[in-house]
Amino acid sequence: MFGIHDLALFIVSGLLLNIAPGPDSLLIMTRSATQGWRAGCTAALGIGAGTFVHIFAAALGLSAVLATSSAAFTVVKLAGAAYLVWVGIGMLRSRATDAPLEARADAPVLAYRRIFMQGFLTNALNPKVAIFFLAFVPQFIAPDAPNKALAFVVLGLIFNLNGMLWCNFLAVFTALASRRLRVGARVSTWLNRAIGGVFVALGVKLALSRQT
Repeated sequence: MFGIHDLALFIVSGLLLNIAPGPDSLLIMTRSATQGWRAGCTAALGIGAGTFVHIFAAALGLSAVLATSSAAFTVVKLAGAAYLVWVGIGMLRSRATDAPLEARADAPVLAYRRIFMQGFLTNALNPKVAIFFLAFVPQFIAPDAPNKALAFVVLGLIFNLNGMLWCNFLAVFTALASRRLRVGARVSTWLNRAIGGVFVALGVKLALSRQT
């Protein structure tokens, strides 16, 4: 159908790739641990929305431009790196409050709209995701597929659905684990700072990475 082959292998591979830790997972876990599962799921929805950008960009051939144009790749890469560093610095500057994490679950530090945009921009501004779609998805599209763009979109939607299932599970699991561990305000603040440092490191690594 649509010129797609080895669909089961694609689904399993996509799920494993989604489970692999990265900036998206770190953001979801941080928001869930410090603000509850709703905040984590909101970040996950933002990440899913960002993935749509890469799906349709790749289907339209824009990812090919990123793969072949070092200038375009550099511009998007630096924008994504700058945003990761900005988010990381914000986490590093976080301060503890007197109330424990459980009491602050209904009073999130960040508005859900801002959390959604964090997830969206963290994913949409990462050119590595665009290159990944260009390299991974075509392996499951037959050379004689009647409509390669449509096949690309279908596979991208399946991949994003897998990702949303995992990301929302991660958000709920992290929130529940945080409650059981009774993470206090100071601990959650240091968690924010630790992961903020990871985000800064990821941003620097992305800025220094080379086009492959």
